[in-house]
Amino acid sequence: MNARTEPEAAQPAAIARPPLVRELLLVAGLFLVYKSGRQLATGHTDEAFRNAHRVWDLERAVHLPGEGSVQSLLLHGDTFAHLANTYYATVHFPATAAFLVWLYLRRPAHYVWARRILAAMTTAALVLHLVVPLAPPRMLAATGLVDTARTYGPSVYGPPQSDHLTNQFAAMPSLHFGWALMVAVGLIVATRSRRRWLWLLHPLLTLLVIVGTANHYWLDAIAATALLGAALTVIHLPHRTVTTAARGQKGLVPADDRALVGAGR
Repeated sequence: MNARTEPEAAQPAAIARPPLVRELLLVAGLFLVYKSGRQLATGHTDEAFRNAHRVWDLERAVHLPGEGSVQSLLLHGDTFAHLANTYYATVHFPATAAFLVWLYLRRPAHYVWARRILAAMTTAALVLHLVVPLAPPRMLAATGLVDTARTYGPSVYGPPQSDHLTNQFAAMPSLHFGWALMVAVGLIVATRSRRRWLWLLHPLLTLLVIVGTANHYWLDAIAATALLGAALTVIHLPHRTVTTAARGQKGLVPADDRALVGAGR
């Protein structure tokens, strides 16, 4: 019996780091679709306000806590409101981009999975923005809420009549919250630290910010959570993670562990 080694049997298909240029184009394309898709929904002012009244009445009917209870915490001083507005304006895209970059470099399989989840959730959200235009609570007089961005700054939106770059009637679902929740879920799944659950503070803080600044209703966050849950159910994480550097490598195992090579010869 020979005691030589043999190449390990063919492994299941592993996820290698995708080509960088292709990924940059895909992510840039997703962002452009996000921006252009939101603009397609403009011009539905009356319907957006009718839907806003329905959402507001539904929240009261099911006894959800009033958004004003969160906003009152921010209105104790200009500093808290300004910080919340800054968080809303500056954290959304950079945090999600940093999340994808880290996964791309350190967890390629998790990156592909997360990118697919974000793309699916964003596409579904854009469809809902087109089908169900919704004025945010800061525009709805019935809420009695303050537009903190306009009052305390900074604001990412101009007057609705002259703001042609964004669709301000795309409140439901909240992609601010949906993306933040996916960032937390992705990092919890991709890491093994005992403190990884602290990443949930990101969507929690985002939720308080989007509600407290009167940019979203509670139901906007609930709808985003439902979309993310559906995407996670359909799109599964690949079992193996390898880097490009490890592509094509095969281990060596003792032949005795696999077969009696040369036995009986």
